[in-house]
Amino acid sequence: MTMAIKTPTVLALDFDGVLCNGLSEYFQTAWRTYSQFWQISDEIPLNDLMEKFYRLRPVIEIGWEMPLLIRALILGIEEDTIFQEWQAIAEKIVIQENLDPWKIGACLDNTRDEWIVKDLEGWLSLHQFYPGVVEKLKELMVSEVKPIIITTKEGRFARSLLHKVGVNLPEADIIGKESKRPKYETLKILLAKLGARTTIWFIEDRLKTLLSIQKHPDLQEVELFLADWGYNTQKERNSVAQYPSIHLLSSAQFCQDFSKWKFGGKKE
Repeated sequence: MTMAIKTPTVLALDFDGVLCNGLSEYFQTAWRTYSQFWQISDEIPLNDLMEKFYRLRPVIEIGWEMPLLIRALILGIEEDTIFQEWQAIAEKIVIQENLDPWKIGACLDNTRDEWIVKDLEGWLSLHQFYPGVVEKLKELMVSEVKPIIITTKEGRFARSLLHKVGVNLPEADIIGKESKRPKYETLKILLAKLGARTTIWFIEDRLKTLLSIQKHPDLQEVELFLADWGYNTQKERNSVAQYPSIHLLSSAQFCQDFSKWKFGGKKE
């Protein structure tokens, strides 16, 4: 991939972990689910448990793992061990306690859905936009660069959160969970829809998502950025230099003009 392209025509953005910090909601939903699934009193847990959960959020790949992470912490498993061996730890807990990941996931989804029905404003209030991103979005909306959001969050919630801060993107430009497509497939559809002259830059906080995108030859012209302020680890951020097509992006760079963005990593 060359560095001839200086600006995108489309800036595609993940939502949670790039635009919005939903850690408080993740923890509260996970704790409520844990309380139901393990049948304990629904008391507010100690702050150190919450802070540990925040730090360990990058290990989570699927929703049902969130209450399981709380279980691991309550069982006394050390943070460093969880960072290094999370998948093995999760599997061990599931087997030892005869758990059904699907049932945990269903409980998590139901817990969130019930909360949203009863107290939508309270649920939305647990999401905070990262510094500078709202201003950047508003700047993009009056520029020649088209912002498009690609998220695993339901589009209606991303839309509601953006509306609260005065960012009203067209409905078609927020592609959420309801699309039921992996992000690489959405990018392919965008390229086909917008035409050959389209230049897409995509910002994501999950390295695995970016690595899955770079495997597709027909997406090789999409510039990929890992948001270093999102739900990822220092180890993942350090590893970006190994991947020529992925660039590490800081929040300070994100808020600047595109000409100031630095393309890190090795280049062929």
